[in-house]
Amino acid sequence: MGRISRTFQKLKERGETGLIPFLTAGDPDLATTEELLRALAKAGADIIELGVPFSDPMADGPTIQKASERALAAGASLRGILDVVARFRAESDIPIVLMGYFNPVFVFGVREFAAESARAGVDGVLLVDLPAEEREELHPALKQAGVDLIQLIAPTTPPERMAALARNAEGFIYYVSMTGVTGSRRADPEEIRSAVGALRAQSPVPVAVGFGIDSPEAAAEIGAFADAVVVGSALVKVVDEHSGSSELVPRAAEFVQSLKRGLLGKESGAATP
Repeated sequence: MGRISRTFQKLKERGETGLIPFLTAGDPDLATTEELLRALAKAGADIIELGVPFSDPMADGPTIQKASERALAAGASLRGILDVVARFRAESDIPIVLMGYFNPVFVFGVREFAAESARAGVDGVLLVDLPAEEREELHPALKQAGVDLIQLIAPTTPPERMAALARNAEGFIYYVSMTGVTGSRRADPEEIRSAVGALRAQSPVPVAVGFGIDSPEAAAEIGAFADAVVVGSALVKVVDEHSGSSELVPRAAEFVQSLKRGLLGKESGAATP
């Protein structure tokens, strides 16, 4: 059993919803990303998604697009990100999922990427522009390396396709809570509850919900029926607002702590999951 499966098993035993914060690796620089990983792990993150910056992030809204631009301008690279993960892995067992686009992986080399990801301690990979029909470009190499290929499922996915994707899912399913790009609007819990229920009934792995979750209250609403919530743009905004300040890491950790308290029903005004 891998780290992702063990994490969800422990969450289930405790009756908790998982928290998956997202960071753009290299924003504002890789050294700070390493600090943030340590801080978020201590603040209550259960799994951490690291965004691999790319010059054409089609699924991301302005907040994460700008974060990718800053990271690339600061010299972030896939090799450098894997080095950060390897150093973090030496001191933490929290699962790490790399999220991004296929082009950087293709340039790196698919087999080398899979092997180096496993060596660094990466637990899952989610590529938003790699459709199921093309998964064999990457999946065999990841499977051999013991790294999960995380499936992204959208509200527009037809029921038959959704069922097929769910049956073949690894690690966890990332269910996109709305159409559009990241950070474009808040998620509506009532719009996604039935879809998440259907996925949980068909999938051998847990279902995490992301896009539009920007507060402890929103996390608690979604956490009432999802196995985990993913918070991206809202945290990336915190990093941007405090970039260059000694407050950056503490403020990011404080925000993640508030999200975890919301999921536990301990944040003022939050609904109990």
